[in-house]
Amino acid sequence: MSLDPLRLGFVPLLDMAPLAVAHEMGFAAEEGIALELTRASSWSMLRDMLVFGQVEAAQMLAPVPIAMAMGLGGAAARLDILQVLSVNGDVIGLSQRLAARMRAAGYGFDFHDARAARAALIQAADGPLRIGIPFPFSTHAELVSYWLAGAALDHELTTIPPPQMVEALARGEIDAFCVGEPWGSVAVDAGVGTLVLPSRAIWAVAPEKVLAVRHDWSEANPALTGRLMRAVWRAARWLHQTGNRGVAADILARPDYVNAPVEVLERALSGNMVISPAGDLRQVPGMIRFFEGAASFPWRSQAAWFAAQMADRFHLDPAASIAAASAICRTDLYRRNLRSAGADLPGASEKLEGSLHHPTAVASEQGQMILSPDAFFDSRVFDLLAPR
Repeated sequence: MSLDPLRLGFVPLLDMAPLAVAHEMGFAAEEGIALELTRASSWSMLRDMLVFGQVEAAQMLAPVPIAMAMGLGGAAARLDILQVLSVNGDVIGLSQRLAARMRAAGYGFDFHDARAARAALIQAADGPLRIGIPFPFSTHAELVSYWLAGAALDHELTTIPPPQMVEALARGEIDAFCVGEPWGSVAVDAGVGTLVLPSRAIWAVAPEKVLAVRHDWSEANPALTGRLMRAVWRAARWLHQTGNRGVAADILARPDYVNAPVEVLERALSGNMVISPAGDLRQVPGMIRFFEGAASFPWRSQAAWFAAQMADRFHLDPAASIAAASAICRTDLYRRNLRSAGADLPGASEKLEGSLHHPTAVASEQGQMILSPDAFFDSRVFDLLAPR
């Protein structure tokens, strides 16, 4: 059978796993697609590769297509969010100097309580904090800004590509970082950093990466779009199986993918986190998720939360920003293309973000599905439909 070629871009991170697995485990070939995976060294490079047609689809920071829809960032093209590739999977890490000051003050690094971590960080900081993030429009930027909003802590966000975060911390160019795994764990293993929080401690179900395409490409290639979505969705379902984590880590460790130690990747996939060079261990259920709890569904309400946050930071109209974000979440394509693959589909395309503190049953096309907790650390609830 001849296969249709399709170029797919990625940045070397754990959360590109569904793309590598779709290629390596044959899910793309089953859909008649010959994937050509192309590595980018930064998010700006990957965004431009997608916008200018050097790739047809890409792993993308969830806020990037939203920011573009809001007119931010200067790239004039519409990107559609086809599905979520991963939720959670980021960590916040500190320099050894800051971590030592927090320990000396009695902080226990429970790797869970975002309020306590923030209070300890404020007490330990002896000047403005330089925090590395991978891109100005990123889950990292929004979570850190939300976490530190109103706190008595001067800080600035500095853009650093993920694979360079460890070196930047080692050279003293930053005091802290928020980055996707495995680069936080690599900093720990290198002896230059200590992890203080997983991103899920700030928002329990933060969408991290999405599968993005240009709107004009998806309109011109509806069948190929559907085949790509099914291949990636089946890869995510495969990743959900606990017994497949070792194979996934072996694949991702290759130089042409993430190029990181297998054991570090496996730790992050399983949530068995080593948070300090001294070997302190913490268990993090749901450290990164690809499938369960409707993780891959492109909820309009999640995109709307990002839009509201960015509208506040960049002084834009919140209602218009939320409308723009909702329009690019292709829940219609998700329902149309993944129903035939066996995906259970939620009855609604938006929900109250932050309202679930426990696994919760909701109506679905197949009867009932279980949504994962989605609480924010400060217990706020975001309602997409609230007047603004």
